[in-house]
Amino acid sequence: MNLAGLLLDTVARHPGRPAITLDGTVLSYADLDRETGRAAAHLTAAGVGPGDRVVLALPNVPAFAVLYFGILRVGAVAVPMNPLLKDREREHIRTDSGAVLVLDADRDWTVELAGHEPLGLVVDRAPDDTAVIVYTSGTTGTPKGAELTHGNLVSNVQATHSSLLRLSEQDVVFGGLPLFHSFGQTCALNAAVAAGSCLALLPRFDPARALAMLLQDGITVFEGVPTMYAALLNHPDRGAAHHGTLRLAVSGGAALPVEVLHAFEKEFGAPLLEGYGLTETSPVASFNRPEGPRRAGTVGLPIEGVRMRVQNADGAELPDGEIGEVAVSGHNIMKGYWNRPEDTAAVIQDGWFRTGDLGVRDDDGLFRIVGRTKEMIIRGGFNVYPREIEEVLHEHPAVAEAAVIGAPHPELGEEVAAVVALRPGHEGTVTADELREFVKARVAPYKYPRLVRLTDALPKGPTGKILKREIAPPAG
Repeated sequence: MNLAGLLLDTVARHPGRPAITLDGTVLSYADLDRETGRAAAHLTAAGVGPGDRVVLALPNVPAFAVLYFGILRVGAVAVPMNPLLKDREREHIRTDSGAVLVLDADRDWTVELAGHEPLGLVVDRAPDDTAVIVYTSGTTGTPKGAELTHGNLVSNVQATHSSLLRLSEQDVVFGGLPLFHSFGQTCALNAAVAAGSCLALLPRFDPARALAMLLQDGITVFEGVPTMYAALLNHPDRGAAHHGTLRLAVSGGAALPVEVLHAFEKEFGAPLLEGYGLTETSPVASFNRPEGPRRAGTVGLPIEGVRMRVQNADGAELPDGEIGEVAVSGHNIMKGYWNRPEDTAAVIQDGWFRTGDLGVRDDDGLFRIVGRTKEMIIRGGFNVYPREIEEVLHEHPAVAEAAVIGAPHPELGEEVAAVVALRPGHEGTVTADELREFVKARVAPYKYPRLVRLTDALPKGPTGKILKREIAPPAG
């Protein structure tokens, strides 16, 4: 087994079909095969072999796919890295992974690879051999490298495809999710390659450019995180874009506000399906299905070959309707954290990965995520789950983004706080006090945010996920 085999299988079936596009440049599958063969030759000449780690620090450009599959073809391990990281962050990943080579945007890879004759080889690997090491965002401490195997990634692509995407060679997938992240790799790059679809790349997300691509590239499947969908809905050009080819949109990476889901489906005329997963689960664990069962506010059912449960602190499964920690088991669970056996043992127990997310399984088997275990607010002994309050804030027509966090309180332990960014054109139309009263009228007295602050924008990570750890709570 080798993850790169997905590419070779498709080349044999559809060599002339477009594989990668960016700003008018098109690589067919035959082109992609040839260029990845040249990348394999380049790496072999540099002494890279099976098991060696190679850092890949590129934005969403065709060279990412070329070098990614080139690394895999020689049996090496790809270590994708955000190209915007600073020197000390890059150095941590390079040294921690023990990388023998760094491939980045400082070199013209088209020129570098042109001098090599393509190698046709694909080194055979075992299913449990590591294919990719993806470094987590490091919410606490330094980032850890999640080892994802060839078996993890191939199985996750196949299960995601059969449960959700159902791509064909006729599909064009929006490639705006960062390819250095597991969501973009599995659901965009690898899934598109496995199906023979075309991946239309966008190096840096911009709502205006994304809207234009819907028409120019004939996007049929849009993949994004919640902040991307909110940005599309809040852009003045949203009504001018042609959405006739769009058949499916999927969201992951963070909780999708129900109001955003409904507004997108109404505006763009395609179902928006929310799913759930983490880097450590390759990443897809569950999704709402196109044909159902499906319910807004849930992350659906586990994909084929994956199990999920809600458990207490001791690892005992809880009955439906009770909130606890979500645990995942199946073909998608990482091999472990690179060179961190203690950290691995702390999260993988008896084959179950402890996600750190709080959730509940409803009577119909659909899962809901209510927050992170470390984000739950305990106000005077009462549990407050941030997502519930964020959903209410999103019901206000002036709210574009909202983050609910806990603020230290001398008597209650924590106070509920909200930081809110308003939609364009709504500045000055609503106050923090009015938003507080809006929520107060809709939730129990202990839940509404006593502290509310308006801001221009909320801090986000490289995938567009809101970074709560960088948000200072409003002053009391």
